[in-house]
Amino acid sequence: MRRPQLDIQLKTPDQIEKMRAAGLVVAEALRRMREAVAPGVSTADLDAIAESTIREAGAVPSFKGYHGFPASICSSVNEQVVHAIPSPAQVLREGDLISIDCGAVLDGWHGDAAITVGVGEVDPALLKMAAVAEDAMWAGIAAAARGAASGRGRLTDISHAVENAVRRGGRYGIVDGYGGHGIGTEMHQDPHVLNHGRPGKGPRLVPGLALAIEPMITMGSPRTVELADGWTVVTRDGSMAVHVEHSMALLPDGVWVLTAFDGGRARLGDLVTARQPADSPAI
Repeated sequence: MRRPQLDIQLKTPDQIEKMRAAGLVVAEALRRMREAVAPGVSTADLDAIAESTIREAGAVPSFKGYHGFPASICSSVNEQVVHAIPSPAQVLREGDLISIDCGAVLDGWHGDAAITVGVGEVDPALLKMAAVAEDAMWAGIAAAARGAASGRGRLTDISHAVENAVRRGGRYGIVDGYGGHGIGTEMHQDPHVLNHGRPGKGPRLVPGLALAIEPMITMGSPRTVELADGWTVVTRDGSMAVHVEHSMALLPDGVWVLTAFDGGRARLGDLVTARQPADSPAI
């Protein structure tokens, strides 16, 4: 079923189960890449780990070939915000910060998530920024769950919650023009989910809605520029950036974070649907 105004695809609980399977493939790929991040590892090495993990699971990398994108992950290092192309020449160094975005499609359904990882010993201020972005992501997901439960939630409640969490965390730039999105039988669907804004606007938050929530913040200006490769987005002022993301879906009895091994239970508690077993491991 699709809502005509924005062509929003609402999923049945069974379809969300299929999205969960795709989400777990992404979660495992990110877990393996997180373990592999170290000085001397190239972003192409991480891409190879992602592709092998996804294909071993019987899935296909969502990113590879998407509008001509040549890899299975986006591997954005330091001032790179999003969409950086992995390369054997980009070798991680002590103190770097890398954001890894990964997607997989399994049986026609997509999963999409991103993590930011420090390389070796990293400036604590950078690790704090990454933690603030993660907290903001979870704040947005919680706002979605509460809004759906109340029956009064609107899309920009998520945006407002993300922005508030970032502002509470410190003086960071919230990247404009990029944000979250609907997800399902395509990787990017309506609606676009900004990481800032006033609450109470946009489509209603209802069961069946599946979204990727993905804050992107910087240590300096939120302004960005796209490089000549047509993909890599960097901060205009050269400041460091972070990007995190989870795919989530709303069900009649709660939210399911489809790309988290524990479904979001550790961060969201009873907001998580009963379809996610309470004893699932948080990784």
